[in-house]
Amino acid sequence: MSYSNLLRPLKLGEIELKHRIVMAPLTRLFTDENHVQPPLAVEYYAERASEGGLVIAEATVVSLELGGGKHTPGIWTRPQIARWKEITDAVHAKGAHIFLSIDSLEPLADAALSAEKRGRYPSSTSETLSIKRCDSPSESLPPALDDEEVKSTTRAFVQAARNAAAAGFDGVEVGANGYFIYQSLHRHTDKYGGHVESRVRFALEVTAAIAEAIGAHRVGFRMNPSSAFRMSSLAPEFTSLTRQLKELSLAYIHIIKSRAITNIECDKYEGIKPFLAIWGQASPVLIAGEFTPESARSALDTEYPNSDVALVFGQHFLAAQEAKLPEDNPLGYEVSELRTLNASFYTGFL
Repeated sequence: MSYSNLLRPLKLGEIELKHRIVMAPLTRLFTDENHVQPPLAVEYYAERASEGGLVIAEATVVSLELGGGKHTPGIWTRPQIARWKEITDAVHAKGAHIFLSIDSLEPLADAALSAEKRGRYPSSTSETLSIKRCDSPSESLPPALDDEEVKSTTRAFVQAARNAAAAGFDGVEVGANGYFIYQSLHRHTDKYGGHVESRVRFALEVTAAIAEAIGAHRVGFRMNPSSAFRMSSLAPEFTSLTRQLKELSLAYIHIIKSRAITNIECDKYEGIKPFLAIWGQASPVLIAGEFTPESARSALDTEYPNSDVALVFGQHFLAAQEAKLPEDNPLGYEVSELRTLNASFYTGFL
């Protein structure tokens, strides 16, 4: 069985990928109390790096004030940056490239921790949303950011991007999977609300500021129209967002079409084709969506044969100690073995 299209090269910003199999940002929650990755994280990421491949490191908190749950990684202190530098060095030593997913992990934040360390921790939406998590006492989000907090939040994201560059990352990915940036797509009563164009303003302003700081060729944006954190369809918002992000000349756009969102099984979203049509050939598109080796081959051979598309895998990389690319079965795995979240292991477990 041939996987020639999966193994075709792809230019992403200013980096050259030798194949089109990308590791998704996978939340692990194994940092210490100071949000510093453990030494084992160096091995974890190095094991999953392959020659000419791309790794997108897990969603990482941009600042203490914007916080997240316990054991979420950070990128605002010297120890955090130093450990990430060890990780990027290890990945680069394997001949691979690595981007960092940056965001505030607001919907997963621990309310008690937030109150103790930050006082009022902000929400980017003026609405109160009901959310649940197995280890968090929080079930609702506080009031929206005011104008000054919007400015300070943007500065925090920009500084995080600069810190990521200092840590050796080839770029950063904005957006994550239903976290802080996504909250800005809800209806506001201020200049970030009302019309669709206004509701996407915050996401665009943050992304544009990051692109200006470190270069648009080092910035990607991730969107999940079917996110479990959403209370209703945001198709108009994502349509507008895609159209305006296209003008920023980003390294790539990353779109999730999976029916499995974290550990929640849900109906398939209506589709990503409208967003792909808007994006066109502006820059490469990364697509995540529970691909198997067979469906991945079909996607690149029949759906996107002449497009700059790479496919993003998550569970496959958890299943394999080392992400190898054999011709007969790249990244094969058994879904049934991978349904338990927050297991007490980190790497080398299958």
